Amino acid sequence: MKTIKIFAYALAATSGMVLTSCGSDDSASSLPPIGGYNTADEIAASDLLAYWPLNGDGKESKSGAMPTNTVGASWVEGKKGQALRLNSGFLDYAPIAELNGPNPGFTISCWAKITNQKLTPDAVSTISPLISFAGGPNANVGNLALFGNTHGLVSSDSIQMKAEYHFKKPDGVDFNGDCVNMIKMEPWMISDNAANTGATPLHAAFANKTGGQWAHIVFTYNGANAMVGMYVNGVKISNPAWEDRKGDNTLPLPIAFFTPSHPIIGALASVANGTNVDTWNAALKGDIDEIRVYKKALILADINALYQLESAGR
Repeated sequence: MKTIKIFAYALAATSGMVLTSCGSDDSASSLPPIGGYNTADEIAASDLLAYWPLNGDGKESKSGAMPTNTVGASWVEGKKGQALRLNSGFLDYAPIAELNGPNPGFTISCWAKITNQKLTPDAVSTISPLISFAGGPNANVGNLALFGNTHGLVSSDSIQMKAEYHFKKPDGVDFNGDCVNMIKMEPWMISDNAANTGATPLHAAFANKTGGQWAHIVFTYNGANAMVGMYVNGVKISNPAWEDRKGDNTLPLPIAFFTPSHPIIGALASVANGTNVDTWNAALKGDIDEIRVYKKALILADINALYQLESAGR
C-alpha cells in the first residue's frame, strides 16, 4: 500500500485524527530476511568494489564513473528496475583504481538475458563478454572476461558460461586459466573420467538452459586456494575438473590486474578500441543488469541470498 498523503491530511483536518504515512508497505525492511539479509546491498557490503545498477544510465555507483564511450545501448525493463540492452554494443569506462587489487579474491555477479545466436553448424560463431577488464599480456581477453557464449549447438536455449583470466602474480608473471560450464559431456570428457584414478575431480556437464530468459550469473576466484567457480541461479555449474587452479603456485595467490586496466560492459578491448580482426570476437547482443564486483569469493549461501533478493527486486 502506498499512502496518498493528500487524502490523509484531509482526514486529519476534518476528523481530528492523527495519521502517519507509512510510505510503502513494499519496503525491504518490512519483509522477512533472506539468508540473513534484507536487501542485496547488505551482502558483503564492505567488500564491494564496484556496482552498476544500470537503471537508465551507465553510472558505476561506487566511483561515480560514467562510460567514456557508448555504442548500441538502450534501456529496457530489467530484472531489478531498468536494464541495459546492447545491440552489438558496449559501454567502455576509464580505469577504476579499486578494481586493480591485489585482492584476496574476486567475484562478479550479474543478471543477463541472452540467446544462442548459432543454431546451425555452418553459422558464424561469435563470442561476446558480459563484462571484461582490459590490460595484461592477452590483448583480447585482458585481465578477466566473463562470457555468455552464444555459439553452442546443443539447443537454442543452452548457454555456455565461461570466465577467462590473466592475473599478475607477485613476481609479475601471468597466472591464467578459465572457468567453464560444459553444457554436454564430450567424448574426451567421458574418456578422461573413465581413466581417472580418483586423484582429481571428474568432468561434469550442466545443460544451463537459460537462453532468452534472465539468469543470475556469478564467477568467483578464491586466492586462498586458487579455486574458481561458476554459478547460475544459485547453482554451481562449472566443470569441477577445472576448478582447482593452484598447480605449483605458492598460496595464497591474490588477484592483481595488469595495469592500465579498464572495465567494458559487453565487449573486449579490441572491439571497443576498433582494432579487432577476429570474426569470433563480437560486441554483445542481449540485456544485462545489476553488475556487482567484490574483492573476495562469495560463499554459496551469499550467492543464493543475492540471487533470491535480486529476484524479489530487493
